[in-house]
Amino acid sequence: MMTRVELYDTTLRDGAQTERISYSVQDKLRITQKLDELGVACVEGGWPGSNPKDAQFFQLARKLSLKTAVLAAFGSTRHAATAAKDANLNALLKAETSVITIFGKTWDLHVRDVLRVPLDENLRMIEDSVRYLKRRGRAVVYDAEHFFDGYRENATYALATLRAAQSAGADTIVFCDTNGGRLPAEISTIISAVRSHLQVPTGIHVHNDCGLAVANSIAAVQAGCRQVQGTINGYGERCGNADLTNLIPVLQLKLGLECLPPQKLKELTEASHFVAEVSNMGQTPNQPFVGATAFTHKGGVHVNAVMKNPRTYEHIDPNLVGNQRKILVSELSGRSALVVKARALNLALTKDTPEAKRLLSLLQDLEHQGFHFEAAEGSFELLLQRHLKHLKPFFDLESFRIVIEKRGGQMSSEASIKLRVNGVREHAAAEGDGPVNALDNAIRRALAQFYPTLARMHLTDFKVRVLDEKAGTAAKVRVLIESQDEQDSWGTIGVSENIIEASWQALVDSIEYKLLKDQGSTRHTAHSKQNKRQRR
Repeated sequence: MMTRVELYDTTLRDGAQTERISYSVQDKLRITQKLDELGVACVEGGWPGSNPKDAQFFQLARKLSLKTAVLAAFGSTRHAATAAKDANLNALLKAETSVITIFGKTWDLHVRDVLRVPLDENLRMIEDSVRYLKRRGRAVVYDAEHFFDGYRENATYALATLRAAQSAGADTIVFCDTNGGRLPAEISTIISAVRSHLQVPTGIHVHNDCGLAVANSIAAVQAGCRQVQGTINGYGERCGNADLTNLIPVLQLKLGLECLPPQKLKELTEASHFVAEVSNMGQTPNQPFVGATAFTHKGGVHVNAVMKNPRTYEHIDPNLVGNQRKILVSELSGRSALVVKARALNLALTKDTPEAKRLLSLLQDLEHQGFHFEAAEGSFELLLQRHLKHLKPFFDLESFRIVIEKRGGQMSSEASIKLRVNGVREHAAAEGDGPVNALDNAIRRALAQFYPTLARMHLTDFKVRVLDEKAGTAAKVRVLIESQDEQDSWGTIGVSENIIEASWQALVDSIEYKLLKDQGSTRHTAHSKQNKRQRR
């Protein structure tokens, strides 16, 4: 039977202290529900004594039908003369959670310089607070704030604070590296020495100021801690907290310790992305285990080896954590990547055929010109289709013209276009917020009667990058366009010294990819946003 490690998530409190994160009450309720679905044991909802939002959260959270997680309210040891008169402790009780977590001062520096009370009084504050909450039927987690710093400077006093919490009935004592400055060997040595003085379960709470929060948490578990505190995606003040999306797979897959129900581990990537989106934070692409590039292969040697045996360059199966392997195509990737991509599109291509050699040469030439197909898989799939299936264009351009005018301090753009569809000539004009937008509107208007499904497609992102800054205004530019319909999103690319020409290339590819996809002629690899929304 696997040894169990209790996951204690503090995304809603510590994570909320991240710069640029501000959770609404509804955000916190949604994240709580997601963590419960994932199988997290305990969710710290916030500090009800510190602000009205957290107090409201606990009031509304009582209506949640949680199946796995229990809620914890967070606060500090008493400040008043007695625990019964302390507003903070009574706010914790009012939250009506089965678990209450309180932190107390362990480092004598903080007792003297922050609390400014005698050392013995701090011990009484810890003992009174824990006992008061225990007598009212709560499970109490005691967070020993700044424990490792305190132990290094005054081990006798640091141990005395832990004994005070234990004697008062604390159910779990958590060692905190609040400043995030300790190293794994220190964590392991100190915990091993201290646990012999305690009879209650212990936990770990680590900050990431040295980039070692995950490593320090693992060291603590290996030293005997059985509760791990952290946040999804490592959110937290300053450099963040221990990232549970890293910790969970390491503990479960590498150390054989059960953190989540085995069938839930594959939901980890989706949960990570969900919390990132609710937090309005961009997902870190190279985040271990759950990042978009965690199992991405680009180098030709790597791709070739992975296709023969994934274990050659993957330490775990991506599916175990709900992620997936991704093969990039670039001038570095070689023929193996081309073959993989072609097979995904049901196109006949083998590594040693003349077509593969010609395609690789073309790809390398285009990348040398400035194309970047790993960011524009829509354009890459069209490139394969055109060269392996001789894809017939959906329309032929005769000409287009763009007029930009400034009148009365206002800029205006108008584009007119002439094209043919199956020999039928069409002429359309349209205005836009800028020249590219006007051109986009004009081409859509010209094609509307021939391809009505284009009305269900729109551009979601438009990026321009100068490739050679030294060339000044004559520099070559790369245009990347992201497009979307009801089901999918896809990227396309254009490169030219003329920004309008580069934009035209990317626009045409975005439209042709949509039309090809609608025909069912390509097994597209674009990410399905609709499916993602449904999973949420």
